[in-house]
Amino acid sequence: MWLWKKIKIPFLKNEIILDIVEILFLIVFVFLPIRFFLIEPFFVKGDSMEPNFHSWDYLIIDKFSYFFQQPRRGDVIIFHPPFDNKVYYIKRIIGLAGETVVINGSDIFIYNQQYPQGFHLQESYLNDHYTFGNFRLSLKENEYFVLGDNREVSYDSRRWGPLPRDRIIGKVMIHFSLMNLARAIGFK
Repeated sequence: MWLWKKIKIPFLKNEIILDIVEILFLIVFVFLPIRFFLIEPFFVKGDSMEPNFHSWDYLIIDKFSYFFQQPRRGDVIIFHPPFDNKVYYIKRIIGLAGETVVINGSDIFIYNQQYPQGFHLQESYLNDHYTFGNFRLSLKENEYFVLGDNREVSYDSRRWGPLPRDRIIGKVMIHFSLMNLARAIGFK
């Protein structure tokens, strides 16, 4: 009611009406724009990002940052896969636009302008999960190579190719893990 106390509106004398108008104002001009343009909540479904993200982990996605900066290697993102507009996937960015990604056994090598001889990608977040196979992919402009942290079961760029930039919804900004909470309070 703070907004309408200073504005004298003769036909809106009833305080209940003023409260309703204020709530509607906040919803339409504050909460809805934040929800649709800046952040979006998600729940993780599936095990392709374990051990770092588990089913039913709660995420807040930053939809705004990528308007001003390019996605970075290591960002965990939410996106629509190239073959389906109705589902959302969560994966980690491994290869950036213009790079070549080479998987050789359990090693990932990245080739780009800065490292024309390539470099071995160190992934401390994998915790005993390993990448497998032999694979080579050169990414075009606005294409990314994404993998799940649980490489053994993840359905990712190794199977369906590069991820176009326009399919990315946003990056994980806040991660609340029910699994970690349960461990913290003593459940096993």
